[in-house]
Amino acid sequence: MTSTGGGWAQLRQQARSLETQTETLFHTYSQFASMTNIPSRPTEEESRAETQLNEILSKRETVIGQLSRLLDSESALTSSALKQNNLARHREILSEHKRELSRIKSTITELRNKANLLSNVRSDIDAYRSANPSQAEADYMLDERGRIDNSHNLTDGVLAQAYAINENFGLQRETLANVNRRIVGAASQVPGINTLIGRIGAKRRRDGIILGVFLAFCFLLLLYFH
Repeated sequence: MTSTGGGWAQLRQQARSLETQTETLFHTYSQFASMTNIPSRPTEEESRAETQLNEILSKRETVIGQLSRLLDSESALTSSALKQNNLARHREILSEHKRELSRIKSTITELRNKANLLSNVRSDIDAYRSANPSQAEADYMLDERGRIDNSHNLTDGVLAQAYAINENFGLQRETLANVNRRIVGAASQVPGINTLIGRIGAKRRRDGIILGVFLAFCFLLLLYFH
């Protein structure tokens, strides 16, 4: 019974270690599914990662089979619900990882097929243009015309925005002028407001004259002592 327990613990530790290694390999292998310019054929690194994943999944199946046989050999008294749950969890994680490998592999294959298709289309177009120089020139002129039209459309959009902004500024100036007229009109109706405004203006002019005289005096003193 003791050897059985030790064998179970050792196999479980091996299963958990293999699961961790699988997660690390998934991190490397999934990077090929997110490449913007995927190679037309699998690289050595991609093939090695896929092979390692298949091998480690096969090892995990072997370990889970050993755990299952070990659990079946135990009597009903020594077998526990915890061991049953552990075995079921290892099987569940293995199934999830198999599905993940299939999904990533399908994504890589789809990306590679699209890249190869685009490459073949470009090659066919280049070959056709090489065999038909007049058509290639016409295509070039059409491309240039498209770029010019796009440039004109962009310019028209910028001008339209400028006109809209200018019109908005005009409306704002008119609004401010109306507000100013209303304020002046309201102020003129208040008794003594014009006299007060006149006094304020006169005081400002007087203060300006005094300040100007003072600055001139300081300037003359500076020239004199210099």
